[in-house]
This record gives sequence, C-alpha cells and structure tokens, in this order.
Amino acid sequence: MIRGFTPEFQKIISVTVQKIGKDNNSVKIEPEHVILGLIDDVECLAYKALSAMSVDIDDMKSEILDSIKKDDKDVFIAGEIPQSRRTKWLLESATKEARNFNRDLVGTEHILFAAITEVGSQANKYITSIKLNLDILRRVIFELNKKKERLSGFTSSIFKDTTTVTEVEKSSSLKDFCIDLTQRAKNGLIDPVLGREFEIERIVRILSRRNKNNPVLIGEPGVGKTAIIEGLASRIVNGEVPHKFLNKKILTLDIASMIAGTKYRGEFEGRFKKLIKEIVKSGDIILFIDELHSIVGAGGAEGAIDASTILKPSLSRGEIRCIGATTLDEYKKHIEKDTALDRRFQQVYVEEPNFENSVAIIRGVISKYESHHNVKYSDAALVSAVSLADRYITDKFQPDKTIDLIDEAGAVKSLQVTKQPEELLSLEFRVDELVKEKSLLVKNQNYEKAARIRDEVISIRQEIDELKSSWQSSLVNQVSEVTQDDIYDLISRITGIPSIKFATDEKVKLLELDSYLKERVVGQDEAVNAITASVRRARAGISSPNRPLGSFIFLGPTGVGKTLLAKTLATFLFGDEKSLIRVDMSDYMEKHNVSRLVGAPPGYVGYEEGGFLTDKIRRKPYSVILLDEIEKAHADVFNLLLQILEEGELQDSSGRTISFKNCVVIMTSNAGARDIVNVNKFGFVSQSGEQDQKSIKSSALGELKRIFRPEFLNRIDETIVFKALNHENLKQILDISLKELVDRLKAMDISLDITSSAKLFLLDEKHYDKSYGARPIRRIILNQLEDPLALEILLGKLDQGAHVSVELKEENLVFNYGG
Repeated sequence: MIRGFTPEFQKIISVTVQKIGKDNNSVKIEPEHVILGLIDDVECLAYKALSAMSVDIDDMKSEILDSIKKDDKDVFIAGEIPQSRRTKWLLESATKEARNFNRDLVGTEHILFAAITEVGSQANKYITSIKLNLDILRRVIFELNKKKERLSGFTSSIFKDTTTVTEVEKSSSLKDFCIDLTQRAKNGLIDPVLGREFEIERIVRILSRRNKNNPVLIGEPGVGKTAIIEGLASRIVNGEVPHKFLNKKILTLDIASMIAGTKYRGEFEGRFKKLIKEIVKSGDIILFIDELHSIVGAGGAEGAIDASTILKPSLSRGEIRCIGATTLDEYKKHIEKDTALDRRFQQVYVEEPNFENSVAIIRGVISKYESHHNVKYSDAALVSAVSLADRYITDKFQPDKTIDLIDEAGAVKSLQVTKQPEELLSLEFRVDELVKEKSLLVKNQNYEKAARIRDEVISIRQEIDELKSSWQSSLVNQVSEVTQDDIYDLISRITGIPSIKFATDEKVKLLELDSYLKERVVGQDEAVNAITASVRRARAGISSPNRPLGSFIFLGPTGVGKTLLAKTLATFLFGDEKSLIRVDMSDYMEKHNVSRLVGAPPGYVGYEEGGFLTDKIRRKPYSVILLDEIEKAHADVFNLLLQILEEGELQDSSGRTISFKNCVVIMTSNAGARDIVNVNKFGFVSQSGEQDQKSIKSSALGELKRIFRPEFLNRIDETIVFKALNHENLKQILDISLKELVDRLKAMDISLDITSSAKLFLLDEKHYDKSYGARPIRRIILNQLEDPLALEILLGKLDQGAHVSVELKEENLVFNYGG
C-alpha cells in the first residue's frame, strides 16, 4: 500500500523544483521541471541510476532545459507554483511504478521511470534518442535499492541505542499533537480570508488582555470560524499584527491524536499536562482548539480527569492563551453548563456574511479552485452561485454552501474535459476482446490465427498510444470556463427543479404560466389568474422573501379541480407531481396528533423519528404543500401554520429550523360548498344563465370567517372560490380524459376514434350524479370504454395495427373493429 513520497523526493519537489520553475518564469510546474530537479540532486537514487547507466547528465539537462518555454515577462506567484495536469498524471504513474517495485513510498527512481516511459515527454524523447535499455535501468534501480537497504540496516544496528535515546529526548508533544498554522501560512497552504477584519481585530484585543484573554468563536457551521483563525495566522506571518504578536505561533490541537492509543488510566492526563508544560515553556504559542466542546469529557473514561479540567488551572493563571471555536448549540450544551470553564473564555459571535461579503470571500479564494480543477470561473457564475445558494440551499450557511457549489461545478467541468474520447475507449475494449480471443485460439492450438490477432493487437495498441498522446497534449493548455449555465445546471440537479426555470428565459416561462395552467385546469380562470399573479410576484422578487412563495385557500365543491390545480402547479414549478406534499388534515383532528407534523417532544415515543411535514420539507424544500380539508384540523395546527405563513419557517422537535420559503402552501376547504351546489339543482351552471358569482363568493367567505380565526385568514395571500362546472367545461374535461386513453392505446399500436354523438352520450345525466363534479367522468370512461376494449384485447380480437371506432346507435355505444 502506497503511503506517500519519500522525504528525499518531498524536498526536491517542494524546494528544488519550485526554484527551477521560478528561475524560468513558469506559471505551472511541468514534468520537465521535476526531471531537472531529480538530475540536479547527485545524492538521489534517480541521479545515481542514470550515472550507473553512463548517461550524460549535463547533456540531458541541457536538452530538457531548452524544451521549457520561458516567459519574457516576470511572473509573480504568491506561494508555491501550482502543478500542471501533466505533472499530476506523472505522480499518479509514479505511484503505479512504486507498486511494481513493491515499495511503500514513491521515490525519485519511480518518478524517473514514470517520466521516461511517458510517450511524447521530453525525457522519453531523450532516452529514446540515446537508446537506453529500460530493462537494464530497472535492474540497476533494484540493485541500488538493495544496497541502500543494507547500508541503512548496518548503520541503524550500530547506532540503535543512541538513536532511541535521542528520539525520546527530542520527542515533542507540540509536534505530535498539534498543527502549526503559522507554518502552513508561510508555505502558502492557507486560503485568503476576506471580510472578517472586525472578528480578527476583536480576537487580537481579547488576546492582549491581562485576564480572561481566551476568545471563543461561536457561530453556525460553515460561516468561517476556523478560517478566521487561519486569517490571523496569515496576518502574523505578513507582519500585519501589533508588535507583541509578531513572534507568536498558532498551533491547532488535534485532540483525537492525543486520545488515540491511551489504554491505561493516567496516560492521557500525562500527555495533556506535558503539552501544556511545553506551551508554557515556549511562551510564544497560542493554542487553537477547534470544536472546543470536544475537550469536555475527552479522555475522562473510567473516572479519569477530562481535558477541560486539566486546562482550567492554566487558563485561570494566564499561563497559556487559548482560542476556541464551536457552534452555538454545542456551546450551550457543553460549555455553558460548566460555568468554571465558561467564565475563562470571552465569546466572539461569528455571523453569516451578507451577500456582498459572500461574493468578496468567493472572489478571494476562487484562484485555489481554478488551480485545483484547471478551470476558469466567470464572475457572473460566482455571483449567481452566491445568489442561488442563498435562495435554494437553506440548510447550510454562507460562505460554506457557495464554496461547495463552485467546487462541485469545477469538478463537473474538469471531469467533462478530461473524459477519455469514445474512440479511445472503443479501441481499448477491442483490444480486450482480441486478447480473450487469442487466448482461446492458443488453447485450441490455432497458432496461425492467433499470430494474426497478436499482430492486430500490437497495431491497435500503437494507435491507442498515438491517440492517448494526442489527447493528453490537447489537454495541457486547455482551460475550460465554468459559466452561469453550469451553476444553473448544478443547482437544478441538487434541487430537482428543471434547469429551464433558472435560465434567462424564466421570464418568458412565467408569462406562459397562466396558459399552461388553463390548458390543464378547465373552467377555473379566476383561480388560475390568482395563482399566476402570486407566483410572478415571488419570482420577480417583489413579494416578501421571508414568507412562502404563495399561500391560498381553495373553496368549492368536490370534483371542480382544486387538487388538480395544485398538482399542475407543482409540475410547472418543480418538475413533477412528486413535488406535491399532500396532508389529509382529517388525520389531525385530535390534539395529540398535531405533534406528528413537527415530531414528538423529547421524552415521548417517536421523538427521534421527526415530523411528517418538517421531514418532508427538510428533504425536499421546493414543494407545493396541499393541506386537504383544512377545516377539520385541530386548533393547534393553525398555531403552527401561523409561523409558516408569517415567517416562512418552523422549528421541529429536534430544534432544527425548517424553511418553507421555497414552498407554495395550498389549503382546500368545503366551507360554503353547499351554497355553490344549491344554486343549481345539479351543482352546474344552467344553459340559460350564469350564476351570480359575487353572491356565491360572498357567502363562501362569510362561512370561512365563521370557521377560521381572523389572524389566520389575514396571513393568506388569496382566498379562491372555485366555480361549479358547466356542460361546456365537462366536454373539455372529457376530451382531455379521452385523449389520455387514445395515447395509451396508440402506445400499443391501436388507434381509437370516438364520434361526437358518442361523447355526448357519455355526458348524459343518466350515467352519474353531476353534483360530484368531473370525477365521475373517469368512472364513465372506465365502464363504457375501457372494460369492453380490455376484453377484446384479451380475446385476441385487437392486435397491433388494429383500428377501433366508437359510435352511438339506439342509445348504446357500438364498437367497430377493423385492421
């Protein structure tokens, strides 16, 4: 198993190769820089192997140096020069070579072998030109490794006792259990920290105090607490702190490493006390404990003293300076309870950055992600990432959620670019098939055909090498751009909302919303217009961002399209009907059932299972919520709904805040439905005249005010009274339902025609009670059409290509079957 690189190579890649890159004004470290670094070190195994093979090192160095493209302009790069894609591939190939040599660490010899076997590389060209035998080189490397091991074993056996004593004497808890942030800042391994000047200055002021000089950063996960301390470390390195802090070091405590391996009582306490003693002795160390709550109880098993108890005396005497970081919930749960520990820390609250600061932070760190993924981010993509993360990722905090977004977008773009061409993949598959075929032929002693296949494999492999070399060369200087559309697509995949809803033509789609809904929901133009207006206000940014996208009460008799409108809206806004969360409020008539919506309180059965509604929204926060028959719910349900409708959020039983700001809340009620139905005997508009819609609506609203409290009704965006369906509406609904049947039969290659007289017969009042609205239409189609057709299909009379016509004769439907 490969465990990393040898110290010898680490020194070369981090020092020598960087110097060569900077001397040549290079913007990326290429494999040629690495080879120059290897042959520049006469002590490394790669240099010795080449010397043993009588390679002219100076000539090789000159050839490779000439191949490096020098930039006439001076290039300034803060920190280390990033590695190119070719160099990363070289290191991966070297890892494979180390496995071939049966080594745990990748050394200079493996890097050398990977470089000279890379087709098209400068090292490969040079080695090919001098006709160096790679098999002999491999054996030379093997012998040099054996010789090195013998010498190492001989030396260690002579000085074994001395080394052991020296290691014990030099053993340092600071090195074993801490990470030096200031050193990482010097090495350019820390990302820039922007927009946190106030918090950093507050920390410096607290650290400068005589007493209680231990700040603790408290904030939500992902707001940048650890990054603030890294920013302080960078300021110390850059000399941007008061004089008394210039020589300070910030060390991060790794509490897990300190606990690991402590089997016996007192072992952990001994380690921790030794660490504190070294910090006190040093005098210039600031200890940083990330996840500060983890020290409470740490190492305190079986009656032993925990880390926080050991730390308290040193904090109270001012012997050490300590910075902590934790979340508000963890601070309350662990630190506040221990008042002796709490009073030794000064709280610094870290708020989530606003939109402008989030954009500035992202712009500051984006170069690191561009280097890692070998892509460029457009500024529009960065601004969109912050905006869309704020709008659609509600369970995380800035800037963490935007960084996650741009990181994944860069990964997606990078993987798209570096994906092997289909031609290359098909050739490799062809080689695998031919190798299997050749093995079978050899087994059957058909050597002549096996030889032809062998030649074909050799030819294809040469073609593969050429294609791979060409493809890799094309990628060297290819830098793709992550655009606004890439961010839209990624958000679409994360949220499940169709990408078109985010694109620039969203305005056009929203303008078409009313026609989209009217095509599917018949006879309810007033309801559709009210829904459309509310959604447009929300998407245009005019309505309050702290409330749901819209909240409505649908009134009307059964079967007039209330649920259908909710389903259709869910499909348009969020992609499919699965985005509709339907809650039957008749299940919440009793007081004790109300807790099922948000979860049982602590101590009750089902506490950890969560609430039905809150869990659904937490997993899918972009939904249409349909609360069916709202008047049947217990009064306590309305108290929960008041929070949702006013603030757009609700706390579940676990204390998590669930956002409803990307939801549409629709409640249905039968209040006043009797008045609508009673206007006409059958609940439909008569052909002679229209119902007085205003009087119906007034009556229904009066009934609504009698049932619901004013503070609840005042929070509803719109109360919509659905009209009873007239005969013309029913004909349209029948046509829609029949089209669905025709489409299903068409998929079976069967055509269906229905005459106008047959359609009128299906709508005859004899067949069903029209007071049930449009729902009986489905039963009529099922009984009058689907059942006879299903019987004929099972009897074999209807095959693929068949034609069926349905007509009315003597008050009966007649089916005519033809080919």
